[in-house]
Amino acid sequence: MSGSLFRSEEMSLCQIFLQSEAAYACISQLGELGLVQFKDLNPDVNAFQRKFVSEILRCDEMERRLRYIEKELKKEELKIPDTDENPTAPAPKEMIDLEATFEKIESELREVNTNAEALKRNFLELSELKEVLKKTQVFFQEHGQHNIIGDAQHALGQGEDTQTGNIQLGFVAGVIPRERMPAFERMLWFACRGNVFLRYEEIPQVLEDPVTGDGIHKSVFIIFFQGDQLKSRVRKICEGFKATLYPCPENPQERNEMLNGVSTRLEDLKTVLNQTKDHRNRVLVGVQKEITAWIIKVKKIKAIYHTLNMCNFDLSHNSLIAECWCPVMALEDVQRGLKHGTELSGSTVPCILHRMDTKETPPTYFITNKFTVVFQDIVDAYGIATYQEVNPALYTIISFPFLFAVMFGDVGHGTIMFLFGLCLVLMEKKLISMKVKDEIALTFINGRYIILMMGAFSMYTGLIYNDIFSKSLNLFGSSWYPYYKNTTFEVQKSFVLDPGTMYDTEKGPYPLGLDPIWQPATNKITFTNSFKMKLSVILGISQMTLGVLLSLVNHVYFKRTLEALVEFVPSLLFLLCLFGYLVGLVFYKWFLFNQKCTQCAPSLLIHFINMFLMKYQPVTEIPGTNTTTFECIKYDKDLEKLPCSSQTVFFDNQQMIQTILLVTGVLMAPIMLCVKPFVLRSKHNAKERRKQGLGAVSERALISQEEMPDNTGSYQPRISKSVNHKDVDVEVEGHAVHDKPEDEVEFEFGEVFIHQAIHTIEFCLGCISHTASYLRLWALSLAHAQLSEVLWTMLLRLSLKMDIPYGGSVIIFFVFGAFACITIAVLLVMEGLSAFLHTLRLHWVEFNSKFYSGQGYGFIPFSFKSLMEPTLDD
Repeated sequence: MSGSLFRSEEMSLCQIFLQSEAAYACISQLGELGLVQFKDLNPDVNAFQRKFVSEILRCDEMERRLRYIEKELKKEELKIPDTDENPTAPAPKEMIDLEATFEKIESELREVNTNAEALKRNFLELSELKEVLKKTQVFFQEHGQHNIIGDAQHALGQGEDTQTGNIQLGFVAGVIPRERMPAFERMLWFACRGNVFLRYEEIPQVLEDPVTGDGIHKSVFIIFFQGDQLKSRVRKICEGFKATLYPCPENPQERNEMLNGVSTRLEDLKTVLNQTKDHRNRVLVGVQKEITAWIIKVKKIKAIYHTLNMCNFDLSHNSLIAECWCPVMALEDVQRGLKHGTELSGSTVPCILHRMDTKETPPTYFITNKFTVVFQDIVDAYGIATYQEVNPALYTIISFPFLFAVMFGDVGHGTIMFLFGLCLVLMEKKLISMKVKDEIALTFINGRYIILMMGAFSMYTGLIYNDIFSKSLNLFGSSWYPYYKNTTFEVQKSFVLDPGTMYDTEKGPYPLGLDPIWQPATNKITFTNSFKMKLSVILGISQMTLGVLLSLVNHVYFKRTLEALVEFVPSLLFLLCLFGYLVGLVFYKWFLFNQKCTQCAPSLLIHFINMFLMKYQPVTEIPGTNTTTFECIKYDKDLEKLPCSSQTVFFDNQQMIQTILLVTGVLMAPIMLCVKPFVLRSKHNAKERRKQGLGAVSERALISQEEMPDNTGSYQPRISKSVNHKDVDVEVEGHAVHDKPEDEVEFEFGEVFIHQAIHTIEFCLGCISHTASYLRLWALSLAHAQLSEVLWTMLLRLSLKMDIPYGGSVIIFFVFGAFACITIAVLLVMEGLSAFLHTLRLHWVEFNSKFYSGQGYGFIPFSFKSLMEPTLDD
């Protein structure tokens, strides 16, 4: 399918009659085509009161189960395969099989997870008990049973002469999270007043949480105490700190027997856990290959039922009625899709598609490809084009990278950007298949073609500026070399170029771009300032003029004759008479004045200001000759004594021509302001007079009918049932009631005049401010060149000047690395982003405002392809 970017596609409002048994299959085919935007015919019906709400709830439940399965796959670090497969939407009967499959898998996974969690919890308890038995056994073996009791007796304040065997000390053992151990120890000390004896040791291995699977660190502790009261207090403290107490026999032999039994049970549990894990893994591996197709199928089913809920139902004919917007050029494809859907469903009654007449504004639809879509997105960010108005994206394809390059002109930097964009373009299939979700990376990938274009244009403007990493290239030989040889540069580190005495007129200008001699010149900034400033004004006024001309295309297409005469013509004359004349002066000065006529070269800014002030310095003749000052280019004698200056008029009839242009331009403002509102008021008054005249005729006809005798010879009043006029809808007892059509807006002269005044003021002031705004081309170009020169002078050139044997190469290596990093980070990324944003503003404000309203709404077709596209939230 081919389309044009100049104007949006012609759209048609269509009505589709779908048989109930074929509706699902037909909507599925339309979703595969992606060429139809359905209208909601039930906007006031609650979502839970629509016909297919139960099917949508079933789809929601299937999506929930798929999300659970997907979560389990990610938990096992099983990658969900990316596939280009696009399965068709399953038939409604297949939903039952899908639901049964998903329910079986979910219940099996939940059962396995529940059993595994119980086994892991049991395994954790046994592992903790094993560590308690091992630590207490080692503890008693290292210190001895009697020594420990003696230490505990001493810690608890017992007398030394008390017999050890007569002391009855109890103890408890358990585990506690490692991070709670310090607080647990302090609480035992304060709560028991120091009457307990605590020993603890950290468990070296990391235990696994049975619920989350995270690693946890715990410590084994043993507490000695005397008496039941302290025992109860110690147990409550352990309970408060979530410490787990385990039984620990006092007899070493019993502890060994219990430890052996726990070890045996742990080995059995490991075997069972491994078997459970293997079974769970087999289930997930079987699901892994199918889950992508399942997700696509469920999304399609849900989208189809959502679309069916937007239709009306004709119970008498057992059919559904849908309304949709469709491109006219795609109507045949839609017809074929409906026919194919009917055949798939097995229905014998065909679906009917017919176009409807409507006064609704259709959606805006542009057919784009992977190259033009980024430029269309730039325009859409400003505003969706009004239906079938001129689309700025067609011109943005060239103007956007070119204006960017005017600010970013450098062969070296442009080459790096071009190569980066070229790499993205060559790797686009691989990058798209990776489904990158990082927003910044995705922005660069989607904008790969505009990066490529900006780099290519920057290389071209860099050749014009003769600038490559702040250095110049001498490809064709300078016209200044007869006066300044190469040896001159070795003696003079800086010099000022004088075009009047140093330029070789016989050799002519440099063939391409600026002469390389300007790069080392001291007055380089003065020259490039003038050149780039004039260039910015020329480009800006040219683009604004193009915008005004495109407004005529809109007026002609929409048959707005009045706007074409009283808006376009005055706007164009205002722009050209004032600012277009300034561009003409620039070219006239470039062609007329050369290096021998610098004394009388006019100051264009002063002349332009004097044009508005009606101030002129008259022409004088050169003494002893009939040559006037503006013909000084023809006079080669005593040029220094010419009686002229930069404010002297410099062509014939300059005052008369500028006065005519100024008066013409100024008169255009009141024409734009006043003509349209008064013409519209005149038309409105004429229409009202016609209505009143027709109303009077209808009233007289009604009276004459009332005076007609009936069959009995008497006169009876009559009530008129209808009047044949579109503005008179009803008449009640002989009185005409004028009822305005629904789409007719009441005319308000004040509102129209204010709107036109805003438009006039915005355009007139905008021509001034927008022209000044284009000077950002000059400013950013100079800033970029100066930053590049500073980076070269302050960093790389200093290292090249160093005379350090052996070590100099190492220093240059690191300095060049720093130079490259700063170049990429500052000059390419930061300066590039700055130039991009300024170019964006020039297109949105300065260019689009001349002709582009952007008050439409986008065409959002029912498309399965858009459902499958990944988002940043996925």
